[in-house]
Amino acid sequence: LQLQACGGGLVQPGGSLTLSCAASGISLDSYAIGWARQAPGKLREGVSSISSGSGKGSTYYADSVKGRFTISKDRAKNTVYLQMDNLKVEDTGVYYCASDIGMGAPSSAAILGMDYWGKGTQVTVSS
Repeated sequence: LQLQACGGGLVQPGGSLTLSCAASGISLDSYAIGWARQAPGKLREGVSSISSGSGKGSTYYADSVKGRFTISKDRAKNTVYLQMDNLKVEDTGVYYCASDIGMGAPSSAAILGMDYWGKGTQVTVSS
């Protein structure tokens, strides 16, 4: 199983970025995917997740990103996306994608408890 996150970068406040998590060795029909982030000096925080299954999936968003981030999946590409709009300085951090077999991870704690993690991608929001 391998999770490859990419798409990070430097963006100004109010800008947008789309992160991708390409999964290999698993099927999104059986595995849920979550995104977590860690800012310097802070604890890792689970920010969003999408459930397993053949449909669009059930989604979860932390209050800190609700209304600004959108998670989605492309089953044909076995990839999950995190569209991040109206980015704030406090969104800065390393973003990780994670996975676990089962229905989903509808809380920050559940995301942090996922078994499989990829390497992170840096997101910096700064003027």
